[in-house]
Amino acid sequence: MPLPVQTQAKYWSIAIAIIALALWFLGDVIMPFILGGAIAYFLDPVADRLERAGLSRVAATVVISLIAMLIVILGFLLVIPSLVSQAIALANAAPDLLRELQTFLTERFPSLMDESSTIRQSLESLGQKIQERGGELVGTLLSSAMSVINIVILLVVTPVVAFYLLLDWDHMVARIDQLLPLDHRPAIREIAHNIDRTLASFIRGQGTVCIVLGTYYAVALMVVGLNFGLVVGFIAGLITFIPYVGALVGGALAIGLGLFQFWGEWWSLGAVVIIFALGQFFEGNILTPKLVGSSVGLHPVWLMFALSVFGSLFGFVGMLVAVPVAASIGVVARFFIAKYQTGRLYQGVAGRDAALDEDVTK
Repeated sequence: MPLPVQTQAKYWSIAIAIIALALWFLGDVIMPFILGGAIAYFLDPVADRLERAGLSRVAATVVISLIAMLIVILGFLLVIPSLVSQAIALANAAPDLLRELQTFLTERFPSLMDESSTIRQSLESLGQKIQERGGELVGTLLSSAMSVINIVILLVVTPVVAFYLLLDWDHMVARIDQLLPLDHRPAIREIAHNIDRTLASFIRGQGTVCIVLGTYYAVALMVVGLNFGLVVGFIAGLITFIPYVGALVGGALAIGLGLFQFWGEWWSLGAVVIIFALGQFFEGNILTPKLVGSSVGLHPVWLMFALSVFGSLFGFVGMLVAVPVAASIGVVARFFIAKYQTGRLYQGVAGRDAALDEDVTK
């Protein structure tokens, strides 16, 4: 005899409460395990492809780990120091840039920029706040990220966890599948399959798009000679998951910086505009259709809401789990909506009569 619905709801509520309490009290402790699981999930298709090519699971995991370690080491040696230094320099240069903007506006629109004007006071205040908050933010991130504990977590614990999870990923999935309740196994498998498809489309697909576009913007802007091009490319790539926002924010920031640096050099300014126009073209016509698909079932507004809520509740760990939780909630909601639309509560007498008329017509 199956368990009553009330009893099942109680058990599921207890499980959700335990998970939420674990995130609340053990956030810093479980962070490397969540990161390791995310990395293993991201790389599992690569390991499966290497297995189909003839390698064992152990050999495939070792090859992937060595390549990942090489990329991380090169990133720490080549990219991250430049990114941090440019971010600090950009925060410190904000007041000077805004003063130049103030001078530019004063020369061309003197009536808008007198000493008592709101625009002038706002620009001066904005520049000071960006310098203070930006430098403080970067300094705080550096001081926390470079602590001994975080170095151990990021460079030792997380890769080890990712290695072992990637090695045993298929076995763990099969074992969990065996433990599913028999009565609900088909429904749970369907929901899990849809969640995996949504996450694969978004995390693997959209994550790859963000990396590709961020790299493209950063390299192209540095080739053009734009100051802080690496930071602008990083910001534009990071928020590319929000349609059009990445290109708009990155393009506005790059063009704004280019106006100060390349004023009068219209070819350089045109090159900056062309870089973002080409990036938007490739994203919309090549990268997103090929890597993400037409629909991932994860709306950007829902994703931003989940990131905000989980980030405020559980900190950085909450932001890590926000995407899979948002995808899971969306898939479960669509599953129950589909069940509702085929049930008696939704169909009612009208649905039954329509079905009978259709049978008679056939």
